[in-house]
Amino acid sequence: MRSASAADSGRLFARIRARGRTWALAIAIALLQYPLWLGQGGWLQVREGMQKIELQRALNQRLQTRNASLLAELNDLKQGRDAIEERARNDLGMMAPDEWFVRVVRPNPSSRENKQ
Repeated sequence: MRSASAADSGRLFARIRARGRTWALAIAIALLQYPLWLGQGGWLQVREGMQKIELQRALNQRLQTRNASLLAELNDLKQGRDAIEERARNDLGMMAPDEWFVRVVRPNPSSRENKQ
């Protein structure tokens, strides 16, 4: 027959073994989760990579739009003199010899109030 203290110690060892298994399983699960979340090619790196891809796509779209407008302007410049004249007038302030330059200045509403 076993004594009461022997029975208590047997239960204690059983509890320690059960808790040890629980901790061992918890540690095993944590170690298996590490590569998924933080390892090479883990979820966090994939998410960061997706954000970089979206930023690059937005930049590419803006650049494609700009390139299309530059290409259209280049085609206009290649096709005729009208586009070149328009650019010279607007950007450089040039005029043809037979043209008159008239500047219309609109009054500023805030300057009118200060004078009165």
